[in-house]
Amino acid sequence: MARRGQRQTSRRSNVRTRPLDNEGLIPILAPAVREIESAVERGQAVSVRSRFQAVALLAREERARVRADTSLTEAKRDGELKRLDGIATILAQTAAREPSLFTLLSEDAKVSDQAAEMRKAMLQRAGVEVEEEPEDVAETAAVPDRRVVPQSVLARQLANPFLVPDFTAASQNRGEARRLAGWELLGPLFRSFEYVGNGAPTSMALPEPRDVMLPGVLQLMRHQAEVVAAAADGHRTFLLADEPGLGKTAQALLGAEAADAFPLLAVVPNVVKMNWAREAGIWVPHRASTVIHGDGEDMNGFADIVVVNYEVLDRHVGWLGDFGFRAMVVDEAHFIKNKTSQRSQNVLQLSERIRARTGRPLLFALTGTPLINDIEDFRAIWQYLGWIDDKKPIGSLMDALEETGLTPADQGFYPAARSCVVDMGIVRRRKADVAKDIPARRVADIPVELDDEMGRSIREAEKELARRLVARYESALATRRTEAQLDEHGIDHELVRRVATWEREDSSDESSGENVFGMMRRIGQAKAGLAADYAAQLARSVGKVVFFAKHIDVMDAAQETFARRRLRYSTIRGDQTRTARERNIKDFVEDADVAIIVCSLTAAGVGINLQVASNLVLAELSWTDAEQTQAIDRVHRIGQDEPVTAWRIIAAQTIDTKVAELIDSKAGLAARALDGADIEASSVDVQVEALVALLTEALTERRTPGATKVATD
Repeated sequence: MARRGQRQTSRRSNVRTRPLDNEGLIPILAPAVREIESAVERGQAVSVRSRFQAVALLAREERARVRADTSLTEAKRDGELKRLDGIATILAQTAAREPSLFTLLSEDAKVSDQAAEMRKAMLQRAGVEVEEEPEDVAETAAVPDRRVVPQSVLARQLANPFLVPDFTAASQNRGEARRLAGWELLGPLFRSFEYVGNGAPTSMALPEPRDVMLPGVLQLMRHQAEVVAAAADGHRTFLLADEPGLGKTAQALLGAEAADAFPLLAVVPNVVKMNWAREAGIWVPHRASTVIHGDGEDMNGFADIVVVNYEVLDRHVGWLGDFGFRAMVVDEAHFIKNKTSQRSQNVLQLSERIRARTGRPLLFALTGTPLINDIEDFRAIWQYLGWIDDKKPIGSLMDALEETGLTPADQGFYPAARSCVVDMGIVRRRKADVAKDIPARRVADIPVELDDEMGRSIREAEKELARRLVARYESALATRRTEAQLDEHGIDHELVRRVATWEREDSSDESSGENVFGMMRRIGQAKAGLAADYAAQLARSVGKVVFFAKHIDVMDAAQETFARRRLRYSTIRGDQTRTARERNIKDFVEDADVAIIVCSLTAAGVGINLQVASNLVLAELSWTDAEQTQAIDRVHRIGQDEPVTAWRIIAAQTIDTKVAELIDSKAGLAARALDGADIEASSVDVQVEALVALLTEALTERRTPGATKVATD
């Protein structure tokens, strides 16, 4: 990164730029760095790694250019450097929340092709004439490839140089369309999960469980043993969508053992990769496991189980595809729902290479929340499992659809198609169905009034946002060429949704004025003290409490409250080391005097067992029911012997209430698609829907006689 950065800086020193006031590079970098910060706070760091690197590279180059520019006055130079320091500070704080980003800031960091393209685009937007880099072979060779091959992997390859691919049953991997040739099938397949009623199958038929030899006193529950038996009988693809807390990790490990499908690759979120190694040591202790950190210098290339996290997968995707894996597990598989993301492409590439080499590998996709916003969140998971490709069903799924004798034009196609997909390996069990010993859980909303100065400021900001939306709507309505479809209040709801979508796209972070993201963060800050007070009361009356928040400043405010109340607490944050995290969890679980654990909603949402508590406080709302469910299921798990209550703190008379209602409506989507429940479900983006509700309410008030007018004048 240093060599390339120096070369690019020297080239830019001779090109013409615009004056750096409201033009130039810094106004391009400022919103970009805020978008990065917002994405990391939402747990989407992987999707902005290239942008993070591009912004860091440009900020470094611009700082060197400004310092060397003799045409600038001292005051002008100081002003520009101060603005660049602000950008650098945000980058550093963002990296502190997601430590994997620190590697992109080092001088010798490799610049990805995507980051280079983003850098070029930002320079062009800033008015900088960017020279095309020459195709110089020697210079290109000087930039090392970003992929690595750990030494222990090389040792394994040398020890076994004649690893022969297994093409057994490879011909079964691609079914051919005959009667269905020419039909568009993926859309109907997705809709078959959206339009179902009561009684639709929720899970593939599973065999009767059989005795499984387990170490020590371990025992499998019946629902776990059924999946293990299916793997033993030869089934090879599973979308294991059991509700969180039902032991999906154990099912995958023992399924691989029953199928003798080793070596096994587990691709998992960073926060649970050490937990995977521990689980492997518990359930299959005779199988050596290894965890890949960074470039993998310390990994064991001879292990049966290789665990890697999404964030470093791009460095290892080359050798992993040639390793000879006979099984692959993708944990929290909803992480790959965005097919354009780098991590999704890495996972799909690996599964395709493993299928090509092994023939019929054992593939598990594990997720308790497979649908986040839309039915098509299934797409990447199905492709990973080898059920579909980019355009159509393939393999056994296509054969099964052909055997139905139906086409999408036939009335019975949709239930038959859904059944075909379920039989491919969808396994969905609810706690109420298979774990009778787990008590019911409930979400209880606690409305709070924000009657201080911050609360008044938030309400005024919400009104200002409504005014801006109304002005944008009125402007679009005035210039619309087609005839508007108005309701009884004179509102064009199609245009309302368009305006909300435009607003959402234009304000994708918390820095660009008053927008839905910034308001939700400010509401969280305003609720922090009230939520902490409620958690403190719970701790004194009912025992241990788990406190969840999204933002660091909310967590800080809560901890200050607990300290003033002289309540001992521990924390789980994204910037903690693994050792600190495990120590803090142990303190909360084992020390009777530690009353509360303060958790980041993203850092502690998966892979952590906090069932010593039965009460949790959700101080801030997430954007999805899935994230909220993951948090609740840190407490509501197998072994919990008390009713679990999640106390959700809602700011009354703010957009917080609308978001809460929308999140609850989202919960129906997974139930309808996977559980066959006949309930209404929304497949739209919560952020857009919140803006739709805000604009609709403002327009209704404008058009209602005697109502308070929300206007732009």
